[in-house]
Amino acid sequence: MSTGTFSYRNIWRVAFPILISLIMEQMIGLTDTAFLGRVGEIELGASAIAIIYYMVIFMVGFGFSLGAQIIIGRRNGEGRFKETGKVFWNGLYFVLWLAGILILASELFSPYLMKLMVSSEAIYGAALSYVRWRLPGLVFAFITAMFRAFYVGTTQTKTLTFNSIVMVISNIVFNWILIFGKLGCPALGITGAAIGSSLAELVSLIFFIIYTARKCDRKKYGLDKPASGDIAEIKGMMPVCVWTMIQNVVSISTWFIFFIYIEHLGERALAISNITRSVSGLMWVVLQAFASTCCTLVSNIIGEGHQDKVMSLVKRILKLSFGIVCSIVIVFCLFPEAVARIYTDIPDLITASVPALIVMCSSYFFQIPGMIFFQAVSGTGSTKTAFRLELVALIIYMVYCTVVISIMKADIAICWTAEHVYAGSIMLISYFYLKSGRWRDRRI
Repeated sequence: MSTGTFSYRNIWRVAFPILISLIMEQMIGLTDTAFLGRVGEIELGASAIAIIYYMVIFMVGFGFSLGAQIIIGRRNGEGRFKETGKVFWNGLYFVLWLAGILILASELFSPYLMKLMVSSEAIYGAALSYVRWRLPGLVFAFITAMFRAFYVGTTQTKTLTFNSIVMVISNIVFNWILIFGKLGCPALGITGAAIGSSLAELVSLIFFIIYTARKCDRKKYGLDKPASGDIAEIKGMMPVCVWTMIQNVVSISTWFIFFIYIEHLGERALAISNITRSVSGLMWVVLQAFASTCCTLVSNIIGEGHQDKVMSLVKRILKLSFGIVCSIVIVFCLFPEAVARIYTDIPDLITASVPALIVMCSSYFFQIPGMIFFQAVSGTGSTKTAFRLELVALIIYMVYCTVVISIMKADIAICWTAEHVYAGSIMLISYFYLKSGRWRDRRI
């Protein structure tokens, strides 16, 4: 990678395929929500709890892959291309072992945990059914995450677009068949959504394997033959990866607690929040594309020895993010009912969702700089520091949620102001850390 990476065109060249892939992947959640919103309000609400519960577990392996991505990016920037393959293979062995442990632990403990957290018996039963059928797909999801880490870390992001298109089409087809009982299959409802998403993960993995075998320069990157498992290599990855694992699990866990609080406000409040969450996801994927690009490019240019260019790169990515994400925010605020109608055909639920949607949209004026600055911190390799910074923001966020939602039982739109609190906190603390320059001598 050369200093030409700092141009808007080259930033966009890396970010655009990531953006398309994330939009396609977001379509999986949109499909689940849109289909289940036409099955019933119980299924719609239960899917909010179940999907986020699954994401808490998924983030353990995905967080590891993000740490691996940072290391791969650094080795790529240093020109040590075969080392990127070594990181990939050893990371793959680790996540396979991890998936087995997590699936077993979920089967043993999920019924008890869900029972403790969910007050509605109907929501509990539906959510547990989803989780039990979704977890076997964790094996496919973790391996896919390592492929993604390799391609993003080496800035070969074009493949993500094709992979995600294949995945989302598969998910739509599988869900249509299994949720509604088409082509001779029984109508499985929320269970069908779980099975369909797991099968889509398998299709995604098969695509990555075929693409890598045919299109990738496997010899250059050390992917031509599996590397032997190296415990020392895995241990060497842990100072970076363990903190991205913990950070992502803690982050999504607080999001899960937010929805548990909302569930105690009633099934209608939960259904509104599920719609709001899904709409937020449409903007989040655009922002996440730029944030992921920021993390990768920061890691690459530090590997090249251009620490002095980091802040100028971050500023360019920030400008692009504001221009694109804010345009989407404005459109959603102008036509909130039309957006809500994507997810449900229940008229009073659509109307009730509008205030929460507008409040959530406004939080992105803080989310944009917050996400970009935070991912820049992670890209420097200071993942332990990044975890500490986010932990501070999450503590502030959880105190606010506890007071406003659990104690005050505020209106659902007011509850969603918690996003402003979190985003504002992570924005400020990440910015000041970057400006301090304490990350400049970090070695990975």
